[in-house]
Amino acid sequence: MKSLLVKYKSVIRFIVTFLTVYGVLTIGYNVYLNMSDGSKFYPDYLTNLVAQQTNALLNGVVYDANVLPHPNEPSMKIIINGKYVARVIEGCNAISIIIMFLSFIVAFAGKLKTTILYGLAGSIIIYAFNLFRIVILSIGLYHYPWRKEILHNVIFPMLIYGTVFLLWMVWVNRFSQNKMLDE
Repeated sequence: MKSLLVKYKSVIRFIVTFLTVYGVLTIGYNVYLNMSDGSKFYPDYLTNLVAQQTNALLNGVVYDANVLPHPNEPSMKIIINGKYVARVIEGCNAISIIIMFLSFIVAFAGKLKTTILYGLAGSIIIYAFNLFRIVILSIGLYHYPWRKEILHNVIFPMLIYGTVFLLWMVWVNRFSQNKMLDE
């Protein structure tokens, strides 16, 4: 057993570090969500921010868009040209994906400064990509509502998780000092 622990020490360290960082960030995010009263920024600040930025981008590409608080659930309704096309819920703000991304980056750490800068840059890329994803999805749902399932459940998750995967691969191959894959 000891020889297995020695042999797979770097793998075990990666898993423990990933799960620890993921757990701490997820608990912190859940504390934030539970502290959000939703009175000023409904349903919470980050989800509201994503909805407002989506609205600005939609209006910037010549759609008459509005976002309104959903009366029956904690979400923001996206309305294009008077037609309700989608809703932005807490899961749409990309924070859970950013937490997963950061957990991997920390678990496969490089130099401290590089890890922090790449984590910040990657988080910004994921956040921005997510905004464009919501805008394009909303436009797609406006024009092709019968394609909702494939757009929302297949194509756009594949794109956002594909982006995270590519960022991870760049990290591992260019910046990480962890040699787990070489062992």
